[in-house]
Amino acid sequence: MKAKQHTIKQAVTVSGVGLHTGVFANMTFLPAKPNSGICFQRVDLPDQPIVEVDVDNVVDTSRGTTIAKGEARVNTVEHTLAALVGLEIDNAIIQIDGPEPPIMDGSSQMFVKALTAAGLEDQNVPRNFFDITSGVFYSDASNGIELAALPLNDYRLTVMVDYNSAVLGSQYATLNDLEQFASEISSCRTFCFLHELEMLHKNNLIKGGDLNNAIVIVDRAVSEEEMERLAKIFNKEKIAVKKEGILNNVELRFPNEPARHKLLDLIGDLALVGRPIKGQILAARPGHAANVAFAKKLKKVMLKAKSGAPHYDPTLPPLMDTNQIANILPHRYPFLLVDKILHLDENNIIGLKNVTLNEPFFMGHFPNNPVMPGVLQVEAMAQTGGVFLLSTVSDPENYWVYFLAIEDCRFKKMVLPGDTLLIRCELQGGVKRGIAKMKGQAFVGGTLVCEATLTATMMRKDRIAKRPESGQA
Repeated sequence: MKAKQHTIKQAVTVSGVGLHTGVFANMTFLPAKPNSGICFQRVDLPDQPIVEVDVDNVVDTSRGTTIAKGEARVNTVEHTLAALVGLEIDNAIIQIDGPEPPIMDGSSQMFVKALTAAGLEDQNVPRNFFDITSGVFYSDASNGIELAALPLNDYRLTVMVDYNSAVLGSQYATLNDLEQFASEISSCRTFCFLHELEMLHKNNLIKGGDLNNAIVIVDRAVSEEEMERLAKIFNKEKIAVKKEGILNNVELRFPNEPARHKLLDLIGDLALVGRPIKGQILAARPGHAANVAFAKKLKKVMLKAKSGAPHYDPTLPPLMDTNQIANILPHRYPFLLVDKILHLDENNIIGLKNVTLNEPFFMGHFPNNPVMPGVLQVEAMAQTGGVFLLSTVSDPENYWVYFLAIEDCRFKKMVLPGDTLLIRCELQGGVKRGIAKMKGQAFVGGTLVCEATLTATMMRKDRIAKRPESGQA
């Protein structure tokens, strides 16, 4: 998986009719700044409202996934989102002048081709992964649906479908590497059973369906008269049933194309969690309603994990090691108190300090009962916050960070040799004129050991006429 965030290099447009609305629309993908995520913009509506790609904005899952904000709706977003996730594009604005993305050929491949032609741009900002640290499960016993997310340092998906049909029996599909999405999954088209086709038509759906953008599975005997009626509905001279049990409208691209398309839908629906996922996703008989319910459960877990103790996997490379931190901070041994930076986004930073008995302060701080001084815990927190502030400018080597205030400082538990101190600093209210307030917390083994609110300022080295009265981080 890509470690850095990506957008596209230039705007690119696709056009066509929506599957269910039948409305022609132009959809333009635009580059977006780091940490902005994915959103749709209805440029055909007054004030051109924006609808963020967020599971909380889902309003319908009956025959696709529809998101809305206020009066602005965007129908059937899953194929578009799957293309973005499959190419690991984190930030994009999708301008659309209609209510529904074009169905194209019923897959994501046209979107993948357009985005690839536009080119991907590395934004040199770490991706904000959502790590699955323990099993998350969803089930709908009445429909035999089960979904699970398990820990994995990658993103892999396996889907099984079984429709109790002699034509479409049990199938499964697996995606072990997102780099295979374009070639193995993106071209797989939506499908439906023949008995659903007329029902959808009678209910004023699939207005954009013309038998060129879906696999139609024939799961019952069909008379010549019915075939002629279906041909008229979909403007075909003649339709027939192939020996494989599908209408003669398309050739299968893969023997398990239906299962692969269900995997494509799942990728698109799970994009609504809002962050790239690291985990193993297993799904039996998934559908849009179940996918969205599962995405809501995952988002709750994600938000809870964000508010609790940070997760640390020592097998993963850090965003910054000690040498990289030293390139930003002026501190050196024995006063450099941050060993690694594990996570960094627009509002949060997570640092790590390994506490060992050979720390110089243990020689004089309770030598027979070594305890890390609380003031040095706060200093480690301040240095972590300093890295965060310096990461907001393009030339951190030209700045000093000074702390102006430490408030509401509390020590909850002793920190001892052998402990791993995980430090999180969260920005409170943004950086204004180089000044920021951060909520700092330090954890050992999932337990909060220290917390404080820190206020800091960032000053250019060439503008400092004299030593400030505040304390350097």
